Amino acid sequence: MKKSKLAKVLENHKKWIESDGIDGQRADLSGADLSGADLSEANLSGADLSRADLSRANLSRADLSKTNLSKANLSKADLSRAYLWKANLSGADLSRADLWIAYLSEANLSKTDLSGAILWRSYLSGADLSEAYIPETILETIEKKD
Repeated sequence: MKKSKLAKVLENHKKWIESDGIDGQRADLSGADLSGADLSEANLSGADLSRADLSRANLSRADLSKTNLSKANLSKADLSRAYLWKANLSGADLSRADLWIAYLSEANLSKTDLSGAILWRSYLSGADLSEAYIPETILETIEKKD
């Protein structure tokens, strides 16, 4: 996706958020190629990013609360310190993603691939991890922190 088009979508989404849905338009980036994009600190809460390619994207400190990221490719993405409260990540590829200090409370992580993901100090309270692929090394790290 071209940077100018993405900037327009983000601008309209910001208006949508600030006006409680009266003005602007909710971001629909479903299926978009955003690989390698810099979306650090972006407010994409409530956006549709389902099936989007966000591999190697910088989403550090982004607000992705209540965002639909189902079946998105987030492999090698930087989600450090991202806010993913109640985000739908079902079926997403989070392999080798950086989720350091990410807030994933009540997020849907069912059927996700977390192989090689960095989950150190991530907040997973109430998260749905059913049928997620979580290698034993990650489980051991999570259990040691508890």
